[in-house]
Amino acid sequence: MINIRKLEADLWESADLLRAGSKLTSNQYCMPVLGLIFLRYAFSRFKMVEAEILKNRPVRGGRVMPVEASDFTSKSALFLPREAQYEYLVNLPADIASVELKNQSGHVMNSLGEVVNNAMELVETQSEQLKGVLPKDYTMFSDELLSELLRIFNNSALDEVGGDVIGRIYEYFLNKFAKNIAQDDGVFFTPKSLVKMIVNVLEPKGGVLLDPACGSGGMFVQTGDFVNAAGMEANSAMTFYGQEKVEYNAKLCLMNMAVHGLNGIIKSGDEANTFYHDAHNLDGCCDYVMANPPFNVDKVNSESAQSAGRLPFGLPSVNAKKEFGNANYLWISYFYSYLNEKGRAGFVMASSATDSSGKDRDIRQKLVETGHVDVMVSVGNNFFYTKSLPCSLWFFDKGKGEELQDKVLFLDARNYYTVVDRTLNEWSDWQLKNLNAIVWLYRGEREKYVDLINEYIDQVAEFVNTSEHIEDVPDGYGIQRSFSENLDLLQAKLELIRKKAKQAVDTAAKREKKTVDAEWNERIAAVEAMIVILKEACWLYEKFGEGEYRDIPGLCKVASRAEIAEKNYSLTPGAYVGVAAMETEKMDFMQRMQQIHRELLALQGESNTLMQTISDHMKEMGI
Repeated sequence: MINIRKLEADLWESADLLRAGSKLTSNQYCMPVLGLIFLRYAFSRFKMVEAEILKNRPVRGGRVMPVEASDFTSKSALFLPREAQYEYLVNLPADIASVELKNQSGHVMNSLGEVVNNAMELVETQSEQLKGVLPKDYTMFSDELLSELLRIFNNSALDEVGGDVIGRIYEYFLNKFAKNIAQDDGVFFTPKSLVKMIVNVLEPKGGVLLDPACGSGGMFVQTGDFVNAAGMEANSAMTFYGQEKVEYNAKLCLMNMAVHGLNGIIKSGDEANTFYHDAHNLDGCCDYVMANPPFNVDKVNSESAQSAGRLPFGLPSVNAKKEFGNANYLWISYFYSYLNEKGRAGFVMASSATDSSGKDRDIRQKLVETGHVDVMVSVGNNFFYTKSLPCSLWFFDKGKGEELQDKVLFLDARNYYTVVDRTLNEWSDWQLKNLNAIVWLYRGEREKYVDLINEYIDQVAEFVNTSEHIEDVPDGYGIQRSFSENLDLLQAKLELIRKKAKQAVDTAAKREKKTVDAEWNERIAAVEAMIVILKEACWLYEKFGEGEYRDIPGLCKVASRAEIAEKNYSLTPGAYVGVAAMETEKMDFMQRMQQIHRELLALQGESNTLMQTISDHMKEMGI
């Protein structure tokens, strides 16, 4: 079996070494490399669909009829002319000029860069959605460098694991570029765990989805995965609309969607500036709205924004220059306004917006009084690649049942996360499932919670059945025991395995030490992975048992609209959930101090931002 994570890392390392050697910046390198990954995906999908077409191909005069572009159109696949096929490009001779190849315009091509540019143009002729989108600046690479890049992405493992995995490779590279292109602040990339949380809570089933600040299209891709996993076909069930002012980001979005086999209508440039344009005329028409808009934007013209509509709760504060000093509540108003009578919205927002004052507070009151605020989630620091500030996730549901009209679920997840490295946190897949389970219980969907508990039980059994080293399974471990009992058994066993590993490495012959160490590390990793799952199972089951929602201090609270009014219409989860009782015997002092330090840094960051905003406003008033 192919290790996808290792494949992703190997491909990135190879490509990034070439980038470093070429003296190109990540920004220059990003689009062309993603374009090659796209081309590799298109070829994998082309070969797969071609094989399907040829299975039942008619024969005339003893010859199988050749495939045509129309055959691919009928299967919603992209036809690739020979000169745009990855296999063709990889096998070209080193001296391009000697072959006397001609591009679409009939001009002789003298470099591999020109040939790849021509391939991109040929692909665009096959897809209305991709016209003008694919990169065509490959002549900035030397033939040697470009040939090596083509070779890197021609890895045979990509064919073994299937074309869908290239979508993962694309996302992985997009993720890595987002971290590297610091000058762009990673604005085109929303961390995957936040996107997954939004999609999981909204549970899209079909209809119109709008992302009016779509960046690289993560909301569309994750929605596609969710809908497909539910047994539907995303392109048939969903209609994807996006707006993205920055054309570079919109191109990334369209390529990302194409790599994942999705179709969408994405508008970019000035006409897609959501502050001033409803580019798709979707006000009141959307089943789902998802977004991660830019936070705390200022200098938005109030008259232009007002004439564009979508402000059902009135205008936020306007300064003497007839500008909004902070556009957060413009976004919030837009997201609500775009929804149809049953629509749901989920979006990322600056933490300060949950209890900002003035006209923001008035808008928030009107929002709460609609009964359509559904779930509010506080997210901790370091979830973004270039910013350490916390944020919040907001969820609206115009189709809430009568029993939930007076309720809002507040979730404080600031202290619930997985540390990726010193500067980055995320929610693991199991943590996402646990947070989603709380939402299910709040909505009365106990059967989904029970399914998740059974999934954890299946994981316990699977560890026994699939463990390559049965001696790593503790005596008495299994589904007959509770999650916490299995966790204790496995943690004790892990200590024994580590001792055995050290002894085995110490006594191994010098030339065998590396191999022995790798073998034992693999065994240890398998046990550690199961321990992580069991910890998450314990975290959930100890709070909600067989599946009855209850308020958990420091984590979750269902509040009524009257309770929210008592708190001056604050939507800050921490104001409702309170503080969890401290379990002194289990408290890790250093870990808690690190958490406090991160929170302090975040507050200092917000303070600096507010001070700068105040200073700017005072200058505007001539003070």
